[in-house]
Amino acid sequence: MALMYTYDSIDQGFVDERVAQFRGQTERFLAGKLSEDDFRPLRLQNGLYIQRHAPMLRVAIPYGLLSSRQLRTLARLARRWDRGTGHFSTRQNIQYNWPRLEDVPEMLAELAQVQMHAIQTSGNCVRNITSDHYAGIAPDEIVDPLVWCEVIRQWSTFHPEFAFLPRKFKIGVSGAVDDRVATQVHDIGLEARFNDEGEIGFRVRVGGGLGRTPILGPVIREFLPWPHLLTYLESILRVYNRYGRRDNKWKARIKILVKELTADKFRAEVEEEWSHARDGTSTLTDSEVQCIGSCFTRPEYKTLPEEALVHARALAHDRGYANWVSRNVAPHRVPGYAAVTLSLKKTGVPPGDATAEQMEAVADLADRYSFRELRVSHEQNLILPDVELSDLPALWREAKALGLATPNIGLITNIISCPGGDYCSLANAKSLPVAAAIQRRFDDLDYVYDIGELDLNISGCMNSCGHHHIGHIGILGVDKQGAEFYQISIGGAQGNDCSLGKVLGPSVSQEEVPDVVERLIQRYLSLRDSDAERFIDVVRRVGIEPFKEYVYGNADQGTKNRNRLVAVA
Repeated sequence: MALMYTYDSIDQGFVDERVAQFRGQTERFLAGKLSEDDFRPLRLQNGLYIQRHAPMLRVAIPYGLLSSRQLRTLARLARRWDRGTGHFSTRQNIQYNWPRLEDVPEMLAELAQVQMHAIQTSGNCVRNITSDHYAGIAPDEIVDPLVWCEVIRQWSTFHPEFAFLPRKFKIGVSGAVDDRVATQVHDIGLEARFNDEGEIGFRVRVGGGLGRTPILGPVIREFLPWPHLLTYLESILRVYNRYGRRDNKWKARIKILVKELTADKFRAEVEEEWSHARDGTSTLTDSEVQCIGSCFTRPEYKTLPEEALVHARALAHDRGYANWVSRNVAPHRVPGYAAVTLSLKKTGVPPGDATAEQMEAVADLADRYSFRELRVSHEQNLILPDVELSDLPALWREAKALGLATPNIGLITNIISCPGGDYCSLANAKSLPVAAAIQRRFDDLDYVYDIGELDLNISGCMNSCGHHHIGHIGILGVDKQGAEFYQISIGGAQGNDCSLGKVLGPSVSQEEVPDVVERLIQRYLSLRDSDAERFIDVVRRVGIEPFKEYVYGNADQGTKNRNRLVAVA
């Protein structure tokens, strides 16, 4: 049995009614009875964008949790109403880039049959709640965040007070020692923890975000007792609704409000609002939380040996298998199990894309190896969370045949990328060809392993859907007089030691990007003290100047390289 939230009759009725409502809205729009201005907010709160070539439908995968049945439905949607592919995004959603507008209600109806929807995956509202892709299974987990994610999801969905915020709003919840949620770059980042009395609560960060003005969210409350989770979130959003700007979308995010007020002033405003709300109707009770928790089914784990002979034998005798285990297999809190990442980053494949055939095959793998459950990570990969160690060799062979066993998790070719200018109407430049060119340049696995841990993120515009600000190497598409160029930054990082990258220098042409990345790697390899010193460690130790000089200067690269790079800036 999978770890899944199962709809009750209220959940199902709610989603079914929404499908019927949007079907009527779409029919009226297509009949000319609703204007584009009237239809726009309706379609946006149902996950429907109008992109460069066609509508784009974004489907919610709440906190990244999927059943094999749901994945098969996503595959059917890709085959029937798209072009056979779905794109898993950094928000733990899936996007379809080619549906017809008139078909979207049918897509939503089919999703509703497997307890899925596209509600609030766009628009100026609380978006899909994200969490750790190892939630519930990580050995370093302090508190299982999934029930709290579901509490927030139910509270925020169609909340009448927060349906039309000044701007979109994103909440991430972490329950582990290591932050795998990037809580510091969320509008609200929640870190579950225990206080000294053993009570569950949350550290609350507000005002993080990337985009045009990247900011790490400051802590406004060190410990929030769990019964007050929703009343405190309401207080934050009320302050945002009251003071957030609506006259300029570039200055409308809560991060701008927190920055302009200062964290201390914003905290004071929230605490004042909360003083009136803390014992209100949104105060949580044990029975309410237990009721939601009871809707989660849980795997029935076996008692297994901590080591499996077939796994140990393969590990000792097959280098390919050993590489895969070292990069794509993570420890599990239950002895004898492991979490396996299926890489969607094979060279030549757009990062995060999966074909209908691959999705169906992964659903089969989940059925056989992982209690019919899988996860979507914000790094755009799929995870089988509950694999017995003895099954790992067989799973590796099957994943390899499907093109899903590239052993590159945490390495330079595990690129995070938005769809960019190939699809998105907001993009300044293409992302996917740049990702493909970098993957080809670093297709030698021995070289990639020698480089070691390195996050490379690409965004096609300043909206930062590829999270380029927190990549060890970040690449941003920019428009210069109608031509596509790319700005390079280094020194960003996600996790507990989250940091924002610094721009290296003048932007470069698409053709030059792989050369620049390779020169950055060459400089890193020449500067590191040992094989254990990561790229981000070296950047933090020596700063960006040695890298900038090596890329743009003529001391090491020659006048020809410098002139070529500066000329395209």
